[in-house]
Amino acid sequence: MLKAYKHDENHALCEIDLDMAEKGSWINCSAPTDEELRRLMEVSGIPVDVLQTALDREERSHVELEDEYIFVVVNTPVVLEQDEYDALPLGIFITRNFFITVCLEESVVLGKFLANTSISFHTYKKTRFLFQILSTASSSFLYFLQQIYKKTDLIEDQVRRSMQNKELFRMLELQKSLTYFNFALHANENVMERLLRLRTSNMNSLLKMYEEDEDLLEDVIIENKQALEMVEIYTNILMSMMDAFSSIISNRLSQIMKFLTSMTILLAVPTLVYSLWGVNVPVPMGDSPMGFMSLILFGVLFTIVVAFVLWKKDML
Repeated sequence: MLKAYKHDENHALCEIDLDMAEKGSWINCSAPTDEELRRLMEVSGIPVDVLQTALDREERSHVELEDEYIFVVVNTPVVLEQDEYDALPLGIFITRNFFITVCLEESVVLGKFLANTSISFHTYKKTRFLFQILSTASSSFLYFLQQIYKKTDLIEDQVRRSMQNKELFRMLELQKSLTYFNFALHANENVMERLLRLRTSNMNSLLKMYEEDEDLLEDVIIENKQALEMVEIYTNILMSMMDAFSSIISNRLSQIMKFLTSMTILLAVPTLVYSLWGVNVPVPMGDSPMGFMSLILFGVLFTIVVAFVLWKKDML
Protein backbone atom coordinates (compact mmCIF):
# COMPACT_ATOMS: atom_id res chain seq x y z
CA MET A 1 0.00 0.00 0.00
CA LEU A 2 1.40 3.35 -1.06
CA LYS A 3 -0.44 6.52 -0.01
CA ALA A 4 0.37 10.19 0.47
CA TYR A 5 -1.02 12.59 3.06
CA LYS A 6 -0.81 16.29 3.81
CA HIS A 7 -2.38 18.69 6.28
CA ASP A 8 -4.59 21.32 4.68
CA GLU A 9 -5.03 24.92 5.76
CA ASN A 10 -7.51 23.76 8.44
CA HIS A 11 -4.86 21.44 9.91
CA ALA A 12 -6.84 18.38 8.83
CA LEU A 13 -4.97 15.34 7.53
CA CYS A 14 -6.03 14.68 3.94
CA GLU A 15 -5.09 11.89 1.59
CA ILE A 16 -3.71 13.16 -1.71
CA ASP A 17 -2.66 11.59 -4.96
CA LEU A 18 0.96 10.48 -4.97
CA ASP A 19 1.65 12.36 -8.19
CA MET A 20 0.33 15.52 -6.50
CA ALA A 21 2.54 15.14 -3.45
CA GLU A 22 4.40 18.35 -2.72
CA LYS A 23 6.81 19.66 -0.14
CA GLY A 24 5.62 18.86 3.39
CA SER A 25 3.75 15.69 2.40
CA TRP A 26 3.88 12.38 4.20
CA ILE A 27 4.24 9.26 2.06
CA ASN A 28 3.34 6.04 3.83
CA CYS A 29 4.41 2.73 2.27
CA SER A 30 3.33 -0.46 4.06
CA ALA A 31 3.69 -4.02 2.74
CA PRO A 32 4.64 -2.60 -0.68
CA THR A 33 4.92 -4.44 -3.96
CA ASP A 34 7.93 -4.10 -6.26
CA GLU A 35 5.95 -1.73 -8.46
CA GLU A 36 5.11 0.50 -5.50
CA LEU A 37 8.75 0.60 -4.47
CA ARG A 38 9.79 1.65 -7.98
CA ARG A 39 7.12 4.33 -8.00
CA LEU A 40 8.27 5.57 -4.58
CA MET A 41 11.83 5.76 -5.91
CA GLU A 42 10.64 7.90 -8.85
CA VAL A 43 8.89 10.30 -6.50
CA SER A 44 11.49 10.51 -3.73
CA GLY A 45 14.73 9.73 -5.52
CA ILE A 46 15.68 7.12 -2.89
CA PRO A 47 17.11 3.92 -4.45
CA VAL A 48 14.97 0.80 -4.29
CA ASP A 49 17.66 -1.21 -2.51
CA VAL A 50 17.72 1.39 0.27
CA LEU A 51 13.94 1.29 0.54
CA GLN A 52 14.06 -2.51 0.75
CA THR A 53 16.42 -2.23 3.71
CA ALA A 54 13.52 -0.97 5.81
CA LEU A 55 11.52 -4.06 4.80
CA ASP A 56 13.97 -6.47 6.41
CA ARG A 57 12.36 -7.90 9.55
CA GLU A 58 15.82 -8.37 11.09
CA GLU A 59 17.01 -4.83 10.36
CA ARG A 60 18.47 -3.22 13.46
CA SER A 61 17.58 0.29 14.62
CA HIS A 62 20.06 2.87 13.40
CA VAL A 63 20.50 6.29 11.82
CA GLU A 64 22.11 6.89 8.42
CA LEU A 65 23.06 10.37 7.21
CA GLU A 66 23.16 10.88 3.46
CA ASP A 67 23.47 14.01 1.35
CA GLU A 68 19.85 13.96 0.18
CA TYR A 69 18.08 12.22 3.04
CA ILE A 70 18.25 10.94 6.60
CA PHE A 71 17.37 7.30 7.09
CA VAL A 72 16.11 6.25 10.55
CA VAL A 73 15.07 2.74 11.52
CA VAL A 74 13.16 2.29 14.78
CA ASN A 75 11.51 -0.74 16.34
CA THR A 76 7.76 -0.76 16.88
CA PRO A 77 5.73 -3.39 18.77
CA VAL A 78 3.58 -5.88 16.91
CA VAL A 79 1.18 -8.59 18.10
CA LEU A 80 1.85 -11.97 16.48
CA GLU A 81 -0.52 -14.25 18.39
CA GLN A 82 -2.52 -14.26 21.61
CA ASP A 83 0.52 -14.38 23.91
CA GLU A 84 3.29 -13.62 21.45
CA TYR A 85 4.68 -10.16 20.73
CA ASP A 86 7.61 -8.99 18.67
CA ALA A 87 9.26 -5.82 17.37
CA LEU A 88 8.91 -4.73 13.76
CA PRO A 89 11.36 -2.31 12.10
CA LEU A 90 9.90 0.93 10.79
CA GLY A 91 11.95 2.84 8.24
CA ILE A 92 11.70 6.64 8.18
CA PHE A 93 13.20 8.77 5.42
CA ILE A 94 13.45 12.51 5.79
CA THR A 95 14.17 14.27 2.52
CA ARG A 96 14.06 17.94 1.62
CA ASN A 97 10.49 17.61 0.41
CA PHE A 98 8.91 14.53 1.95
CA PHE A 99 8.53 12.57 5.14
CA ILE A 100 8.48 8.90 4.10
CA THR A 101 7.66 5.84 6.22
CA VAL A 102 8.28 2.30 4.99
CA CYS A 103 7.21 -0.82 6.87
CA LEU A 104 6.87 -4.52 6.11
CA GLU A 105 3.37 -4.56 7.63
CA GLU A 106 0.77 -2.05 8.66
CA SER A 107 2.23 -0.45 11.78
CA VAL A 108 0.23 -0.01 14.97
CA VAL A 109 2.19 3.17 15.64
CA LEU A 110 1.42 4.77 12.28
CA GLY A 111 -2.19 3.69 12.59
CA LYS A 112 -2.60 6.08 15.50
CA PHE A 113 -1.45 8.97 13.31
CA LEU A 114 -3.68 7.92 10.44
CA ALA A 115 -6.65 7.80 12.80
CA ASN A 116 -5.78 11.43 13.64
CA THR A 117 -7.84 11.39 16.81
CA SER A 118 -5.50 11.76 19.78
CA ILE A 119 -2.16 12.87 18.33
CA SER A 120 -1.66 16.45 17.17
CA PHE A 121 0.95 16.50 14.43
CA HIS A 122 1.75 18.14 11.11
CA THR A 123 3.28 16.40 8.12
CA TYR A 124 5.38 19.44 7.24
CA LYS A 125 7.02 19.56 10.70
CA LYS A 126 9.27 16.64 9.86
CA THR A 127 11.52 16.71 12.92
CA ARG A 128 8.59 17.00 15.30
CA PHE A 129 6.77 14.26 13.39
CA LEU A 130 9.79 11.95 13.73
CA PHE A 131 10.01 12.49 17.46
CA GLN A 132 6.26 12.00 17.84
CA ILE A 133 6.57 8.64 16.10
CA LEU A 134 9.34 7.70 18.52
CA SER A 135 7.14 8.81 21.42
CA THR A 136 4.17 6.81 20.14
CA ALA A 137 6.38 3.76 19.70
CA SER A 138 7.54 4.01 23.31
CA SER A 139 3.96 4.49 24.49
CA SER A 140 2.90 1.43 22.48
CA PHE A 141 5.63 -0.63 24.09
CA LEU A 142 4.39 0.51 27.51
CA TYR A 143 0.81 -0.40 26.57
CA PHE A 144 1.74 -3.90 25.45
CA LEU A 145 3.90 -4.35 28.55
CA GLN A 146 0.83 -3.65 30.65
CA GLN A 147 -1.09 -6.21 28.60
CA ILE A 148 1.66 -8.76 29.22
CA TYR A 149 1.50 -8.04 32.95
CA LYS A 150 -2.28 -8.55 32.98
CA LYS A 151 -1.94 -11.81 31.08
CA THR A 152 0.72 -12.92 33.54
CA ASP A 153 -1.72 -12.41 36.43
CA LEU A 154 -4.43 -14.31 34.53
CA ILE A 155 -2.09 -17.20 33.76
CA GLU A 156 -1.01 -17.25 37.41
CA ASP A 157 -4.60 -17.80 38.51
CA GLN A 158 -5.03 -20.57 35.92
CA VAL A 159 -1.80 -22.27 36.95
CA ARG A 160 -2.93 -22.30 40.59
CA ARG A 161 -6.04 -24.26 39.57
CA SER A 162 -4.87 -26.54 36.78
CA MET A 163 -1.06 -26.82 36.80
CA GLN A 164 -1.05 -27.83 33.14
CA ASN A 165 1.86 -27.48 30.77
CA LYS A 166 -0.01 -25.15 28.42
CA GLU A 167 0.02 -22.37 31.01
CA LEU A 168 3.78 -22.72 31.37
CA PHE A 169 4.15 -22.57 27.60
CA ARG A 170 2.11 -19.36 27.59
CA MET A 171 4.41 -17.89 30.21
CA LEU A 172 7.39 -18.94 28.10
CA GLU A 173 5.94 -17.08 25.09
CA LEU A 174 5.47 -13.96 27.21
CA GLN A 175 9.04 -14.23 28.45
CA LYS A 176 10.28 -14.44 24.86
CA SER A 177 8.20 -11.36 24.00
CA LEU A 178 9.82 -9.46 26.85
CA THR A 179 13.23 -10.44 25.52
CA TYR A 180 12.33 -9.08 22.08
CA PHE A 181 11.01 -5.88 23.66
CA ASN A 182 14.18 -5.47 25.69
CA PHE A 183 16.37 -5.70 22.60
CA ALA A 184 14.10 -3.37 20.60
CA LEU A 185 13.97 -0.70 23.32
CA HIS A 186 17.74 -0.72 23.77
CA ALA A 187 18.17 -0.28 20.01
CA ASN A 188 15.65 2.58 19.98
CA GLU A 189 17.50 4.21 22.86
CA ASN A 190 20.67 4.28 20.76
CA VAL A 191 18.75 5.89 17.89
CA MET A 192 17.30 8.59 20.16
CA GLU A 193 20.68 9.44 21.63
CA ARG A 194 22.16 9.62 18.13
CA LEU A 195 19.39 11.97 17.03
CA LEU A 196 19.98 14.12 20.08
CA ARG A 197 23.62 14.47 19.10
CA LEU A 198 22.63 15.69 15.64
CA ARG A 199 21.81 19.10 17.08
CA THR A 200 25.30 20.30 16.22
CA SER A 201 25.76 18.36 12.98
CA ASN A 202 25.73 19.69 9.46
CA MET A 203 22.44 17.91 8.70
CA ASN A 204 20.33 20.70 10.22
CA SER A 205 18.98 21.55 6.78
CA LEU A 206 17.17 18.18 6.74
CA LEU A 207 16.58 17.81 10.48
CA LYS A 208 15.85 21.20 11.95
CA MET A 209 15.68 20.82 15.69
CA TYR A 210 14.21 23.60 17.77
CA GLU A 211 14.15 23.85 21.54
CA GLU A 212 10.67 22.35 21.77
CA ASP A 213 11.83 19.45 19.61
CA GLU A 214 14.79 18.83 21.89
CA ASP A 215 12.51 18.83 24.91
CA LEU A 216 10.21 16.36 23.20
CA LEU A 217 13.11 14.06 22.32
CA GLU A 218 14.42 14.18 25.89
CA ASP A 219 10.93 13.24 27.14
CA VAL A 220 10.86 10.35 24.67
CA ILE A 221 14.24 9.12 25.94
CA ILE A 222 12.93 9.19 29.51
CA GLU A 223 9.78 7.32 28.46
CA ASN A 224 11.89 4.74 26.65
CA LYS A 225 13.99 4.24 29.78
CA GLN A 226 10.80 3.70 31.78
CA ALA A 227 9.76 1.02 29.30
CA LEU A 228 13.17 -0.63 29.68
CA GLU A 229 12.80 -0.64 33.46
CA MET A 230 9.35 -2.19 33.16
CA VAL A 231 10.71 -4.87 30.83
CA GLU A 232 13.42 -5.73 33.33
CA ILE A 233 10.96 -5.85 36.24
CA TYR A 234 8.39 -7.95 34.37
CA THR A 235 11.11 -10.31 33.12
CA ASN A 236 12.34 -10.91 36.65
CA ILE A 237 8.79 -11.44 37.89
CA LEU A 238 8.00 -13.85 35.08
CA MET A 239 11.20 -15.83 35.58
CA SER A 240 10.54 -16.08 39.31
CA MET A 241 6.97 -17.21 38.66
CA MET A 242 8.10 -19.87 36.19
CA ASP A 243 10.69 -21.20 38.63
CA ALA A 244 8.16 -21.20 41.46
CA PHE A 245 5.44 -22.93 39.47
CA SER A 246 7.92 -25.47 38.11
CA SER A 247 8.86 -26.32 41.68
CA ILE A 248 5.18 -26.50 42.66
CA ILE A 249 4.40 -28.83 39.78
CA SER A 250 7.37 -31.04 40.67
CA ASN A 251 6.28 -31.10 44.31
CA ARG A 252 2.72 -31.96 43.33
CA LEU A 253 4.01 -34.76 41.13
CA SER A 254 6.06 -36.07 44.04
CA GLN A 255 2.96 -36.01 46.26
CA ILE A 256 1.00 -37.96 43.66
CA MET A 257 3.77 -40.52 43.26
CA LYS A 258 4.01 -40.91 47.04
CA PHE A 259 0.24 -41.46 47.29
CA LEU A 260 0.24 -44.00 44.47
CA THR A 261 3.17 -45.85 46.08
CA SER A 262 1.30 -45.99 49.39
CA MET A 263 -1.82 -47.30 47.68
CA THR A 264 0.26 -49.95 45.96
CA ILE A 265 1.60 -51.08 49.35
CA LEU A 266 -1.91 -51.19 50.80
CA LEU A 267 -3.18 -53.29 47.90
CA ALA A 268 -0.19 -55.60 48.20
CA VAL A 269 -0.95 -56.43 51.88
CA PRO A 270 -4.30 -58.26 51.39
CA THR A 271 -3.00 -59.71 48.14
CA LEU A 272 -0.11 -61.31 50.05
CA VAL A 273 -2.41 -62.65 52.79
CA TYR A 274 -4.96 -64.13 50.44
CA SER A 275 -2.25 -65.56 48.21
CA LEU A 276 -0.71 -67.49 51.12
CA TRP A 277 -4.09 -69.12 51.89
CA GLY A 278 -4.67 -69.82 48.24
CA VAL A 279 -1.91 -72.42 47.73
CA ASN A 280 -2.85 -76.03 47.00
CA VAL A 281 -1.59 -77.45 50.35
CA PRO A 282 -3.25 -77.80 53.77
CA VAL A 283 -3.48 -74.37 55.46
CA PRO A 284 -4.67 -73.25 58.93
CA MET A 285 -8.46 -73.01 59.20
CA GLY A 286 -8.74 -74.78 55.86
CA ASP A 287 -11.49 -77.07 57.16
CA SER A 288 -13.18 -74.52 59.42
CA PRO A 289 -16.65 -73.23 58.36
CA MET A 290 -15.60 -69.74 59.51
CA GLY A 291 -12.20 -69.94 57.83
CA PHE A 292 -13.15 -67.76 54.86
CA MET A 293 -14.67 -64.98 56.96
CA SER A 294 -11.78 -65.15 59.43
CA LEU A 295 -9.30 -64.80 56.59
CA ILE A 296 -11.18 -61.79 55.17
CA LEU A 297 -11.28 -60.14 58.59
CA PHE A 298 -7.57 -60.81 59.15
CA GLY A 299 -6.68 -59.29 55.77
CA VAL A 300 -8.76 -56.18 56.47
CA LEU A 301 -7.27 -55.71 59.94
CA PHE A 302 -3.74 -56.22 58.63
CA THR A 303 -4.40 -53.62 55.90
CA ILE A 304 -5.76 -51.16 58.47
CA VAL A 305 -2.63 -51.56 60.58
CA VAL A 306 -0.36 -50.93 57.57
CA ALA A 307 -2.48 -47.93 56.57
CA PHE A 308 -2.14 -46.51 60.09
CA VAL A 309 1.64 -46.92 59.96
CA LEU A 310 1.82 -45.17 56.56
CA TRP A 311 -0.43 -42.37 57.84
CA LYS A 312 1.81 -41.81 60.86
CA LYS A 313 4.78 -41.57 58.53
CA ASP A 314 2.87 -38.94 56.43
CA MET A 315 2.72 -41.18 53.37
CA LEU A 316 -1.06 -40.99 53.00
